[in-house]
Amino acid sequence: MTKEKHVSETPATQLLRRSKVVFTEHTYHYVDHGGAGEAARQLGLDPHQVGKTLIMEDENAKPLVVLMHGDCEVSTKNLARQTGAKRINPCSPDVAQKHSGYLVGGTSPFATRKKMPVWIEAGLLAFPKIYVNGGRRGYLIGVDPAMLASLLGAKTVTASLPMTRHD
Repeated sequence: MTKEKHVSETPATQLLRRSKVVFTEHTYHYVDHGGAGEAARQLGLDPHQVGKTLIMEDENAKPLVVLMHGDCEVSTKNLARQTGAKRINPCSPDVAQKHSGYLVGGTSPFATRKKMPVWIEAGLLAFPKIYVNGGRRGYLIGVDPAMLASLLGAKTVTASLPMTRHD
């Protein structure tokens, strides 16, 4: 008899369990700067179906969460226009960790330290299941995107751009 690998709880999974949300757990070997693409590759998933959790700030340093396709970048100009901000920029890793309570590379949209508005790329809602970080590096959870949007009060946005290579 094989024993199922135990995955320890995170604030995100605790919230999901309390909310009676069904989710699947997927572990992989975390690689620095590998991002959602590396997670998708290791788990055999479509990177377009993996939602990366990004912590950003508007011109007043008010934080927000953006869930974007793993194989896309965020058009901050389109995001700002659709959210009513003058300008939006990614947070530095230290600031993102302060707002979310999670290490960069392990940021979940669930159970963040600070309550922040959540924006989800509209294309993610087309999938029956999406994969987002479960609150730890090397750990994704599979969830129904409509449930995610409902639980987080997420608003849709259309701000994806094709990924450009930075190597």
